[in-house]
Amino acid sequence: MDNKYYKDFGSWIREQFPYRVQKISIDAGFSCPNRDGRISSGGCIYCDNRTFNPSYCHRHESISMQLEKGKEFFGRKYPDMKYLAYFQAYTNTYAPLSDLKRMYEEALGVEDVVGIVIGTRPDCVSDELLDYLAELNKRTFVLIEYGIESANDETLLRINRGHNFECCRLAVEKAHNRGLLTGGHIILGLPGEDAEESLRQAPIISSLPLDILKIHQMQIIRGTKLAQEYEAHPFHVYTVEEYIDLIVAYIGKLRKDLVLERFVSQSPPELLIAPKWGLKNYEFTNILNNKLKEVYGDK
Repeated sequence: MDNKYYKDFGSWIREQFPYRVQKISIDAGFSCPNRDGRISSGGCIYCDNRTFNPSYCHRHESISMQLEKGKEFFGRKYPDMKYLAYFQAYTNTYAPLSDLKRMYEEALGVEDVVGIVIGTRPDCVSDELLDYLAELNKRTFVLIEYGIESANDETLLRINRGHNFECCRLAVEKAHNRGLLTGGHIILGLPGEDAEESLRQAPIISSLPLDILKIHQMQIIRGTKLAQEYEAHPFHVYTVEEYIDLIVAYIGKLRKDLVLERFVSQSPPELLIAPKWGLKNYEFTNILNNKLKEVYGDK
């Protein structure tokens, strides 16, 4: 059943397939131009890949092996599950096209893998790659996800992102114009951005030809440059109540056909400095939906 207040990813993905599907994360050994020196060697100030790599995901193992381990992990509960190979770690288009084709095709060759999801940066996608993905899209499910993070160029510079918002806009438009499902990722609570600034950006993000949007809170992770700044000069991070209020208002400024995949991210407790809300993702979503009902009423 569709959510009354926004188009949720769970309902949407069930419309795309006649069976249950699950993403399996892959670490295919990619780097990032913001880490290897092409743009910068420091990376984004908040980034630590360990915060989202699941336990079965190891870059020293082949793509096929990672997928088989992921299938074993999820298949215990749902033996008839099908899977999407999720190229998640770092920048998953940051390699020669011939290498990318080999990796993607290897993933699609694994039994019960029915599509791919590719996480990347907007400055690391060539026209040639998009043309290939458009052809691939004719025979399987393809979703490309861009890290946008913010629509504010000053913020993008502040967090050492390495590209501006116009780069994001062009990348999203190029993928959309080729008929590719296109996702975006943003972070609320970045340094220098208060709730008012996030709400100013919401219609801008919504104006992009995105199909899917992922949102999550700013998290301060041990070992990052942001953690060093936070330790030296502590700054405000959202309480869960503040963040809920922000998300409720943010949703109200988005177009209704935009699929919202998530609102929070959970980093491993041993890595997370702040904010520590102590909520599972589903618990947060339940609180959010109750707040939406309180604010907007029954629809």
